[in-house]
Amino acid sequence: MKAVGFDNQKYLSMQSEQIRKRIDFFGGKLYLEFGGKLFDDYHASRVLPGFAPDSKIQMLKQLKDDVEMVIVINAADIEANKMRGDLGITYEEDVLRLIDTFREMGLYVGSVVLTRYNGQASANAFFKRLTALGIHCYCHYTIDGYPSDVKRIVSEDGLGKNEYIETTRSLIVVTAPGPGSGKMATCLSQLYHDHKRGITAGYAKFETFPIWNLPLKHPVNLAYEAATADLNDVNMIDPFHLEAYDVKAVNYNRDVEIFPVLNAMFEKIQGESPYKSPTDMGVNMAGNCIIDDEVCCKASRMEILRRYYTACVNRIKGKNVDVEIQKLELLMNQSEACPEIFPAVEAALSKAKDTGAPAGALVLADGRLVTGRTSDTLGAASALLLNALKKLAGINDGLDLISASVLEPICQLKTQYLHHKNPRLHTDEVLMALTISALTNPIAQKAQEQLDNLRGSDAHFSVILSDEDEMLLRRLGINVSCEAQYETKRLYHK
Repeated sequence: MKAVGFDNQKYLSMQSEQIRKRIDFFGGKLYLEFGGKLFDDYHASRVLPGFAPDSKIQMLKQLKDDVEMVIVINAADIEANKMRGDLGITYEEDVLRLIDTFREMGLYVGSVVLTRYNGQASANAFFKRLTALGIHCYCHYTIDGYPSDVKRIVSEDGLGKNEYIETTRSLIVVTAPGPGSGKMATCLSQLYHDHKRGITAGYAKFETFPIWNLPLKHPVNLAYEAATADLNDVNMIDPFHLEAYDVKAVNYNRDVEIFPVLNAMFEKIQGESPYKSPTDMGVNMAGNCIIDDEVCCKASRMEILRRYYTACVNRIKGKNVDVEIQKLELLMNQSEACPEIFPAVEAALSKAKDTGAPAGALVLADGRLVTGRTSDTLGAASALLLNALKKLAGINDGLDLISASVLEPICQLKTQYLHHKNPRLHTDEVLMALTISALTNPIAQKAQEQLDNLRGSDAHFSVILSDEDEMLLRRLGINVSCEAQYETKRLYHK
């Protein structure tokens, strides 16, 4: 059983209560800007063991009678056909996915807002598509001088020209498919129009990281910097909070830099600002729900190390990540994250050296170590997967889960009929073969039943995995890292 460092039930209770308090503070209506991922927040679950990836959605479900979801998308991102790298879909397709997901979870989706709209053809087409699907749509426009020209922004020529979003609930959750979508500007626009209509409303921000009441250089907060190394976000002590309350609180550079402007906007819109610091704007209670600090520190160091390995692989793949790698190396030094903290690294490299072929190693959630080597029929990832299932099921390592009579015809199919140069089975092919074997082989069935117990394991490989293998291992809940080298010296590796 993997060690737990975070009390998820306490988090759900405290977080929903904190949001209710903020709604009441503003007289019954709150625009809540949601940063990061609303669901499938695997970064948070990795650095805060015990945090459920869907915790934020579960928290909102506790408030669902008061919640109205508003999804914003930058019209320029639609025009540029911007993609979500983790899902391989466009931002506009992700808007549809988000709507479906929220509805399936019982959350009311009120509308979609196209921000920075200036008549883009693709945005117009998406607007028509959403309208045909029965979804309310609004357009918000580019404002000259945003965000620094407060006088222009807070005027009829600025926020005043945006369409007013009709809402019916007390908690308006503003979310988006990705960063730079205009969530904050949408909230400010609504505050401006509500104030003109005599409606009392407020604004707050929900960001899980950095955790404001942990130390600046705490590994959990350093892991957030690692996750945003490509954006060059920097954690810092909130100077406004320190001045106002003589309390050190951690925030990140962009929120600190924009706070004076936001403060001026609040004052111009509502007569006075409700906040004395960017930390005041947040409602995050995650720091209060850590129950084992050392477990979270250890998990965060592992996350920083994984991010470093991933960046090194990306450099080999031709991506310009030199600055990102330098940042990650600095974070590794600050957090004392190094390959020595991850036993699978040495085990994978030793197995590869001993066998003269690619190899992998995996640390199970209970701490046991498993290795896997390349063979004539199995790649390193496939061999490691089967060996891990054997270990979990208590099956003798010398027993074959899949007989040669099943493996060899599949390998032959790949080379003879599908014209693959590599006969070895990928992990998805191995799982299919295991499933077939389980129909007649009780030992194979026993191993297959352990698949869920792989979740939370950490694997490392001596070479870069194929996209198929890496994707399947991640879907099984295995955290994956690789050495920055390919199995062969060929230039084309797809």
